Amino acid sequence: MDMDLDALQEQLPHQTMKVSPRLVAANHILQLSSLELQAAISTELQDNPALEQIDVPTCPTCGTQLQGSICPQCLRRQKADNQLLDGPDANDEPYYGQNLRSTEDEFDPITQVAAEISLPERLLTELRAVVQPELMQVAEYLVGNLDEKGYLQTTIEEAAYECEVEPFEAELVLRLLQSLEPAGIGARNLRECLLIQLDYLESLGIRQPFAREIIGTHLTELGEHKFSKIAQDLRISSDVVADVWDFIKRELNPHPAHEFSSPTGHHDARETRSNYVLPDVIISERDGEFEVEVVESKRFLLRVSPVYSQISADVERDGERYSDDEKRHIQQYVARAKLFIANINQRRQTIHRITQCLVECQTDFLSKGVRHLKALTRAAVASKLGIHESTVSRATAAKFVMLPSGEVIPFSNFFTASLSIKDVIEELIENEKAPLTDAEIAERLAARNIHVARRTVAKYRMQLGILPSSLR
Repeated sequence: MDMDLDALQEQLPHQTMKVSPRLVAANHILQLSSLELQAAISTELQDNPALEQIDVPTCPTCGTQLQGSICPQCLRRQKADNQLLDGPDANDEPYYGQNLRSTEDEFDPITQVAAEISLPERLLTELRAVVQPELMQVAEYLVGNLDEKGYLQTTIEEAAYECEVEPFEAELVLRLLQSLEPAGIGARNLRECLLIQLDYLESLGIRQPFAREIIGTHLTELGEHKFSKIAQDLRISSDVVADVWDFIKRELNPHPAHEFSSPTGHHDARETRSNYVLPDVIISERDGEFEVEVVESKRFLLRVSPVYSQISADVERDGERYSDDEKRHIQQYVARAKLFIANINQRRQTIHRITQCLVECQTDFLSKGVRHLKALTRAAVASKLGIHESTVSRATAAKFVMLPSGEVIPFSNFFTASLSIKDVIEELIENEKAPLTDAEIAERLAARNIHVARRTVAKYRMQLGILPSSLR
């Protein structure tokens, strides 16, 4: 006999999931990028007198704590390089941190790992954090069809057809692309580009009366300086139209992609991000084994201020000497400092555990290159470590890894085999005994658990500058 759902709900005990403030704070710290973490630490140091940063001498090149004036990591790396080039040399002199930049062939992460990231690579890195994995093919297609100005040179219908998805799914991915910086990227025409930038500026509190109406309905007339006609149609003064014109010239950029390579925006909030990134984690190889080091563990050394620790201990022993306000002040700030430090330490441990798991799962990739990247999901890593998938996502979002080769890549590269598609296609064509058609290449990719459409193979082949099978 069926039971009424409302009656059943009334009989069941009501359970409310409560998330502790500590968990919320820990998750917030975990998901921050390295730069965002530095800003958060700086803010906390300013706001909390009980928190203190320890000044420790570190190597100016790699950030490792110096032993006297010697950087142990750079010394070890130099000796390894010398052995490879010249064989063992008993006369090797110590490698000093302050002298690292004077050697031409030294291992210098500051110059070697500040890897330049192109705009398409950066856009795809950010899209992987918000786009469902099954729609990343659409994201790659859209980004691949941006012109040098940042405009989309394809239609939603064509993208949906090429990627074999529904048009609304392609539209969703496009909206996510258009939400990224530089503002206006992914627009299909000038009007859409300017309106996207207006939305972005309005989110920052920057507004210009009638800008949206004029761009939306009178952009052509505005370009022709027909201010009087626009003013008459919208029943506003010509001065208001002129103000909108000045605003557009001053604040908006008709070529958003140009701003990425050469930032010229007049408003600070519209400055583009740096083209260079430093790693959050370094994976190095030593004696045939891979080692993982969370770089920020060397950058940020925090502790509770000894003064506040002493006063807190005094409050515990002899609380009558302090007023209630003084007790609250001491206890609040000391507890806050301890929690902040605990969250930073938990972040380091979590990132280290996840990276170590990635190393174990992708050893062939680290040793032999991208063609040996294995299919791996965040859910699989979470299962191996016994943590939630969202924890893996937070710990790897907007963070970068330096490989033993010195290359810096986003964490997301470990989780998808699609990044090696072009390499595999090139490898298949290089080793073909007879010219392979795009359909045959797609079949061989599927045999390697890389599923792409024939049209996608054709697109990647053209991007590689390889002729079709009939012309090879």
